[in-house]
Amino acid sequence: MSATAGGREVVLRLEDVRKSFKDLDVLRGISMDVARHEVVALIGPSGSGKSTLLRTINLLEPVDDGRIWLRDLEITDPRVKPDAVRARIGVVFQQFNLFPHLSVIDNVTLASRHVWGKSRTESRGRGIELLARIGLAEKADDFPDRLSGGQQQRAAIVRAIATDPELLLLDEITSALDPELVGEVLELVAELASAGTTIVMATHEMAFARDVASRVVFLDGGVLVEQGEPSQVLEHPREPRTQAFLSRFTG
Repeated sequence: MSATAGGREVVLRLEDVRKSFKDLDVLRGISMDVARHEVVALIGPSGSGKSTLLRTINLLEPVDDGRIWLRDLEITDPRVKPDAVRARIGVVFQQFNLFPHLSVIDNVTLASRHVWGKSRTESRGRGIELLARIGLAEKADDFPDRLSGGQQQRAAIVRAIATDPELLLLDEITSALDPELVGEVLELVAELASAGTTIVMATHEMAFARDVASRVVFLDGGVLVEQGEPSQVLEHPREPRTQAFLSRFTG
């Protein structure tokens, strides 16, 4: 598949993606394209399918039906090697998921050295450069338990982008943080977005989605209910289910 969306290259394409866990239909036919440099914010209530959708994109959950492409590669083809796909995608989850027995810099450079075969010196140089951009260079040789939650999550994001992935998946990355630490993490994501990183993120930070996303996608009950520009979806939603969900945030 080689396609464009509005004249831009499609990095990710989902076609009628379905996923069930026993008798529970979690994804019920999700189809959408994500263009290069686009930032797509997935919003919706708990259990709407946001996290499961991200996990299918990273092949952590096999789809029951439908197809997913990463550029020209159909990654849901059973012949595709999942690790080769994951090497092209950066992922950050709700919990920081840093390896506690590795220093911050070793966490950041792990994929560069062991997946891409770069030297320790080259990987460390790149890692220190990225950590310096977020004010953590002096913490490079510390272990994760010496960092605050916000620092750990920023380090996890740096680890995810250290190999220049084609796509970055973020799954409610601020939900485990104390409120005062949320801003520093979202500021880093905003910087990545402005630099042209292609991002699909599940979030409950509506103001952030409005300010940073190129498109907001509302999921409910495993169905893509509504999508569009942030101002349209968040301020003038067309669908009653979207209106009901957003009314919780606006009162």
